[in-house]
Amino acid sequence: MNAAQAGAPGHDESTAWTLIFGAWLVAAASTLGALFFGEVMQLPPCTLCWYQRIFMFPLTLILPLGLFPLDRKVLRYGFALAVPGGLVAVFHLLLVAGLIPESIKPCTQGVPCSETVIVWFGFLTIPLLSAVAFGTIIALLVAAHLRSCK
Repeated sequence: MNAAQAGAPGHDESTAWTLIFGAWLVAAASTLGALFFGEVMQLPPCTLCWYQRIFMFPLTLILPLGLFPLDRKVLRYGFALAVPGGLVAVFHLLLVAGLIPESIKPCTQGVPCSETVIVWFGFLTIPLLSAVAFGTIIALLVAAHLRSCK
């Protein structure tokens, strides 16, 4: 690719499309993972997990709608779901890590939010997976926004 192609509008548009598609892949994998944990493994979600699902599940429907044809407004809608979902995920992660006191009690009924149900490789928990997924989606959407603004 030469310098003229690198700055061409079509190149930036296809890069933005690819980044949004990547964000959709992460959202779809996260949604399938959450459904697997709940429906196949029969792990009941805590209240904070439900809130994270409320923000993640619509991303699997909204992001592909902005791809065919590419509509940059989908970035706005993606941010509106991914940022608050990421904040809930980070809050949940900090609660599980013990950095936020349980006296706040976000989960007063059902499964306690501070309970660690699964630990893979000695450190990988469901709240960490959620925080990484939201962080990745946000990073991909920011990169797509920066590409589409040129």
